[in-house]
Amino acid sequence: MERRVSESVADVAAVAALLQIGAEIGVDQVLDAEEPFSAADVAKVVDVPVAGIDGYLGALLAAGLIVQAEVPGTFQVAADYPELRYQAGYVSWAMNANGPFIDNARAFLTDPAGAAEVHRRNGRRVAVSSRWIGARAFYPQLIEQVAASGALRVADLGAGAGGLLIRLLQEDPARTGTAVDSSGAACAAARQAALAGGVHDRLTVVERQIESLVDDPGPVAGAEAILACYVMHDIVADRRIALGVLGALRDALAPGGFLAVADAVAYARQPEERTFSALFTYLHATFMSVVLPTEQEWLDTFEAAGFSTTRMVPIGLPGGRLFVATR
Repeated sequence: MERRVSESVADVAAVAALLQIGAEIGVDQVLDAEEPFSAADVAKVVDVPVAGIDGYLGALLAAGLIVQAEVPGTFQVAADYPELRYQAGYVSWAMNANGPFIDNARAFLTDPAGAAEVHRRNGRRVAVSSRWIGARAFYPQLIEQVAASGALRVADLGAGAGGLLIRLLQEDPARTGTAVDSSGAACAAARQAALAGGVHDRLTVVERQIESLVDDPGPVAGAEAILACYVMHDIVADRRIALGVLGALRDALAPGGFLAVADAVAYARQPEERTFSALFTYLHATFMSVVLPTEQEWLDTFEAAGFSTTRMVPIGLPGGRLFVATR
């Protein structure tokens, strides 16, 4: 009998914990490739003794996350693995990526600035959980935009572990990409994933703040498509910085190019969005000092930055929107 996805809340919690364990040692690279593998293969990639990997894979097998492959002693992810990983991504992002906020809530609510200096999020955990969610929630819409435009030179701002760019490069061997992220851990994860995905020779990873592109737009200059997934809200919160960054990106685009921003709006009110949107909005306002814009504020900012047209495309993440802006 085919396994039903998300049979219970307990299932989602268990999947999230099992996949998070794997992500902490790098097993996610092997699982996400969705190719057959052995315990020895995994042990070599993550530099963990085979005995330890045997136990971990045994748990994944018992949970139905992986199944026996045709070759004896090898495994592959289950058919519903992408869906289960997507659901686990929300738990991982909420509880693990934002763990420092939750663990130190009293400190943040008492002395926000002081707590922010001491308690920081793990960049790799943010990147991995965002990739698990994004692979289904908004990557397809961005990939569709890039494919329809025929863009071959693509830049991704706040690229995290590089999941989106790697998929784009795998889909077209003529495409090149530049991943920009301020987290050294996320950049390292992107380089590892690009090597595992066979596109490392076409992906350039740049560790920089997005704001630095105002003074030096070199990494994105001439890009036919510039993508930004859930990183622009930090910038748009300050109108002066927002206009500087967006203006620099507009000028850096190749003729006919576009900027695609997947991001969140404040406290989305639709019934299917409101719960996760409430958490997302509150976490950003309270622990990151970022006030999310409304839909109209997003659109007004793109117009003020000099983009001629901006259209909004629905995406699957609750409270999320995709804004596609052209010069």
